Amino acid sequence: MATELADALRVSLRVVGLLDALSIRHFVGGSVASSLHGIPRATEDVDIVAAIAGKVVPAVFGALRDEFYVDADMMLESILHRTEFNLIHLATATKIDVFVPGPGPAFEQQMLRARAVRITENPPCDLVVASAEDTVAQKLARYRRGGHVSERQWLDVLGVLKVQGKRLDRSILRSAVSELGVADLLDSALEEAGLPPG
Repeated sequence: MATELADALRVSLRVVGLLDALSIRHFVGGSVASSLHGIPRATEDVDIVAAIAGKVVPAVFGALRDEFYVDADMMLESILHRTEFNLIHLATATKIDVFVPGPGPAFEQQMLRARAVRITENPPCDLVVASAEDTVAQKLARYRRGGHVSERQWLDVLGVLKVQGKRLDRSILRSAVSELGVADLLDSALEEAGLPPG
């Protein structure tokens, strides 16, 4: 496992352990999710979607400020506007992007589909990770927002499709990409991955 990915997983466990302790529902997405569902690659960034509320900001700030660059005001702004804030792990420079979900059913549906993935055995530690279907859909949406030029996003999608193959729930996948307006990109990715379009 690449050092950067190993660092990202260790830092992720530190942050999600705190989220668990504070009963904040969350899941890990982005490149960590695509590495766990597909082909692992080096990454210094971690995406976490977390239903964090303003009342827990002092506890989060207090618990992380010695290990991370963390800005309490930025956290509060992100919660207010349903955007994201950053945590930067001082020892490894791993960046955590925490996305605060907006209103609507999307977060609830993604939480239902997310799965615990065992990261370490001794001690046993799990990460709650976005489903392979949601990971593909979100990666395709990022690829489109970025002007179709991010080879990394595209290769992450192909990696998940190739590794998961027939295990993918096509009805969930089709629904997810339709909601994000990237059904055409999924068709292209399935063809390039050598998978049937249905």
